[in-house]
Amino acid sequence: MTGETSLSLPRALDLAVRDELDAWRAGDKVKRLWSRDASLWTGTDEASWLGWLGVAGEQLGRASALRDLAADARAAGFTHALVLGMGGSSLCPEVLKMTFGRIPGSPELFVLDSTDPAQIRATERRIDVANTLFIVSSKSGTTLEPNIFMQYFLDRARRLVGADRAGTRFVAITDPGSKLDQVAAAERFRRVLAGVPSIGGRYSALSDFGMAPAAIMGLDVGRFLGHAVAMTERCGASVPPAENPGVLLGAVLGVLARRGRDKVTVTASPGIAGLGVWLEQLLAESAGKVGKGLIPVDREPLGPPAVYGDDRQFVYVRLTSAADPAQDDAVAALERAGQPVVRIGVGDPYELGAEFFRWEIATAVAGSILGVNPFDQPDVEASKVATRALTERYETTGALPAETPLRPSDPAFAANVGAHLRTIKPGDYVALLAYVAMNEVHEAELQAARVSVRDRLQVATCVEFGPRYLHSTGQAYKGGPNSGVFVLITCDDADDLPVPGRRYSFGVVKSAQALGDLQVLRERGRRALRVHLGSDVKAGLALLRRAIEARI
Repeated sequence: MTGETSLSLPRALDLAVRDELDAWRAGDKVKRLWSRDASLWTGTDEASWLGWLGVAGEQLGRASALRDLAADARAAGFTHALVLGMGGSSLCPEVLKMTFGRIPGSPELFVLDSTDPAQIRATERRIDVANTLFIVSSKSGTTLEPNIFMQYFLDRARRLVGADRAGTRFVAITDPGSKLDQVAAAERFRRVLAGVPSIGGRYSALSDFGMAPAAIMGLDVGRFLGHAVAMTERCGASVPPAENPGVLLGAVLGVLARRGRDKVTVTASPGIAGLGVWLEQLLAESAGKVGKGLIPVDREPLGPPAVYGDDRQFVYVRLTSAADPAQDDAVAALERAGQPVVRIGVGDPYELGAEFFRWEIATAVAGSILGVNPFDQPDVEASKVATRALTERYETTGALPAETPLRPSDPAFAANVGAHLRTIKPGDYVALLAYVAMNEVHEAELQAARVSVRDRLQVATCVEFGPRYLHSTGQAYKGGPNSGVFVLITCDDADDLPVPGRRYSFGVVKSAQALGDLQVLRERGRRALRVHLGSDVKAGLALLRRAIEARI
């Protein structure tokens, strides 16, 4: 059977996981989870956020409505679909785009989750605005980024097809009664799809936030959801913990984190490698709080066993129909070296529907073991508040606060970078947080820098693009264990974009988001250095990489 889990754990960890599974069996905790018993976690509001437990079956029951949505998009002649969202509203569609690509006969799906002007322009160049279905996705309906994305593309649509027809190019996915719901009615959007109030954003992949874009891009949503329902049954209340795929994985995640192995290093076969971007948010935002947490490590190339410390746990999600032999060999070497490894077999990309549910259960279980509420995100709001204060100041004064950031041209640049890196100690992780356009050139420089840090210091590394990480891993960076060493990277925007109806621009919003997060990181006692690259981002990243390589 695909979806099977195998464990390779050192004896002490294996015994600890078995003990935890026995405790779950003795305490009837799987049944308590399914009965929405908040005392399984912190006894606060957890019971209000468990609607995702039944959503796969509910969605399968309305698969015909999703197919009708897809048929309408095709009949209208849309050539592209663009999701405008952040975090839980955008990451599942991004995984599906990365996994399935363009499906003939359906609109090609794209996702915009960055306020970087260059990123917005690059996305706009890839679509035909007049023939694009814009999917404005925001659970609360008040999230800054999707709202200003909507303002921008509504303005573009009005110019191209006229004010009376612009709204017919838009679909909203939001909770009933939200501000976005009201805007959609006023602008005469093509459709409004209702979110489920009891499902938080990062647990919403199998709801319309994930499945509506899936249908529009041409996926067989019935097949996808069928795998999710099968996994729901395998993770059910009556399944013993040791035989329950979600509980077993969650026990490993939670027990190993409690024993200091909190860097969850995810490796997935190339055909399903996009899964990691969704897992990052699910794990970090759910478990990273009150000084505890799971720190997800995604897209870090596998290395030899010698480059890893004893703070890692590895999860290998292997596409059995298209496995990578080099990954197989690297994971086997880690197992022989005594690193803890979980292997999950996936037979077909459509089985990601099952993986979404397995990992949601696993994350809820890990949260119980760690003693946190896996359904809140108390530290995400702090950065939003700081950003809001800065953008409101700009609306009033026309300027952000004056500052003198560290630049690659500064004589002491390399020395300052080196001094920051010397704060790294065993058990730490290094996160490069880049508020630049997300493209292959920039990614290559950042990846080279992270691998150098990992190989020389044997610490876990993360590469994240801002502002998207604020809605993903940012919770753990601010609220989780104080073991992160952060390099926050900003740049000048060579060609900024206005936000219709606002004094601030997209570039100003991005700067406010970076400054706001830096402020909160430092207020929380985190080790954070800001580097400002100027307008030549490629050259600036290369200088930063060389400074890192020279000083570690």
